[in-house]
Amino acid sequence: MRHWKKSLMAVLVFVLSISLIACGSTKPASQTPDNGKPADNAAAGANSLAGKKIALIMQINLGTFSAQYIDGVKEQVEKLGGKVTVFPTDGDLAKMSSNLDAAINQKFDGILIDHGNAEALEAGVKKALEKKIPVVAFDADIKVPGVPVLQQGDQKMAEMTLDKLAKDSGGKGNIVKIWVAGFAPMERRQIAYKAFQDKNKDIKEIAAFGAASQNTALDTQSQMEAILKKYPNKGDITAVWAAWDEFAKGAARAIQQAGRTEIKVYGIDMSDEDLQMIQDPKNPWVASAAVDPKDIGRIQVRYLYQKLHGDQTPDTVVLDPVFVDRDQLPKEQVSTAQLSQHVKGWGGSQQGYTDWLKQAEQAAAKK
Repeated sequence: MRHWKKSLMAVLVFVLSISLIACGSTKPASQTPDNGKPADNAAAGANSLAGKKIALIMQINLGTFSAQYIDGVKEQVEKLGGKVTVFPTDGDLAKMSSNLDAAINQKFDGILIDHGNAEALEAGVKKALEKKIPVVAFDADIKVPGVPVLQQGDQKMAEMTLDKLAKDSGGKGNIVKIWVAGFAPMERRQIAYKAFQDKNKDIKEIAAFGAASQNTALDTQSQMEAILKKYPNKGDITAVWAAWDEFAKGAARAIQQAGRTEIKVYGIDMSDEDLQMIQDPKNPWVASAAVDPKDIGRIQVRYLYQKLHGDQTPDTVVLDPVFVDRDQLPKEQVSTAQLSQHVKGWGGSQQGYTDWLKQAEQAAAKK
């Protein structure tokens, strides 16, 4: 009898062991759904990113370039089911730092930064990271590990426009430089300008000025008018190199109104307003190098959502600029949305666009 009970107990222990082994080998439901197919963990993670609150902290919100950049940011965030709040600072770095702190305290899910410098921003950026709020910057002079910083290929843009200036002028003449210190992209553009000066000894800089303000284009126009009076004769000035489209707009208006159309303007950046000026055969602004401002906004958002998703990202993201020359453009007016039909490489960048981001957009569109 005892022998029989011992045998029964042994059988029960064996059955229980097999059951425990089977239970231990069962995969979680999230990995083996009822349909027997592996779950798409990337898609599941993407769906969890819907409804995020994103802060955009801007140093300067000026002109149509900034407007189109903001449009690109909002477009991409909204496609992913999120919402953007813009914090403008009117060029005040102390206010920019304060706005960054406010975004952290208000517990935004992610933060985008447009321009600014290390002194104003790095402490706040580090505070955001400590609170698990990812940050992605554009043209900001900050170097914090884990924070991607987008830049437009500034030296390349300067080289493109300066090479065209040198070619059009036959390698000689007098030029005016419009540039301002204190901005990371400007400092990179200045490196290319210095190399241009060293290479082109017969092209002389006869004047240089530039300041960022809330009325940059208008202020530039006034300063350019003064320079035209100082150099009143045809041939006194060959060309103007403007390191920002707000500078180019102001200089071009002054030159056109003075009837000094022998002076050509070469700029950097591109917006719909800029494109209209370049297409106008009576306007002195003849060429520019740029990245589509809407693309900049879209790409910056994609890298922020990659950080939210837990993806590995580079600390430096260089965007590829394109050169836009009046000779490339049709006679009829076009917008930057149509520019890709005439200028190879413009707009529609897929940079930073992952498969799971596309899935997240599709999921958000269904809600």
